[in-house]
Amino acid sequence: MISIQMPARAEPFVIPWPSPAGPVTLIRFDVADQWRAFIERLELDERIPQVVRAKYARAQRLYVLGWIDADLVKAGELAALITLELAVKDRYGDQLPPRKRSFAALLKHMVEVDCLTDQQIPMIARYGGTAVERVRGSTKPSLADLRNSMAHGDLFDALPVGGLLELVRDLVVFAYRHYLAEAPEVARNGS
Repeated sequence: MISIQMPARAEPFVIPWPSPAGPVTLIRFDVADQWRAFIERLELDERIPQVVRAKYARAQRLYVLGWIDADLVKAGELAALITLELAVKDRYGDQLPPRKRSFAALLKHMVEVDCLTDQQIPMIARYGGTAVERVRGSTKPSLADLRNSMAHGDLFDALPVGGLLELVRDLVVFAYRHYLAEAPEVARNGS
């Protein structure tokens, strides 16, 4: 993924992230390769459109570089949310009138029309907690609120949002689940 030499750190890299201990935990990485492997395991399915995967890979690279400068994790969060916006526009944009295609409206559509539940989000199913109300916009800050404040406010003014990259990955996969289910069939037919 990212092939630059990562320097040793004086202290471990600690970041909020859901874990088997619960949905709100701090996880620790002692060496750069642990952090890099952790982020690389969050890759998107290669059958998801390249433009979405490229934006998501940018978010992953920024997260990895957070080892050197923790502010880059915040930049990675914004890149991840931009990826999610692209994915929901691609999958749901034609289902809403043009004036109603805001990021918030598309995320709400994902929950209310495409029937996203917490149980369908692998990260939530594994570690507990909830995400659907933040996706829908009824819990603040919503994902759309987070993206807006990052894009239009001070991106580096807050702590990282625990597990945001993993949540975005899971939501992108959910949005493309029918597309992915059809992809092997398309490949067999040579289309």
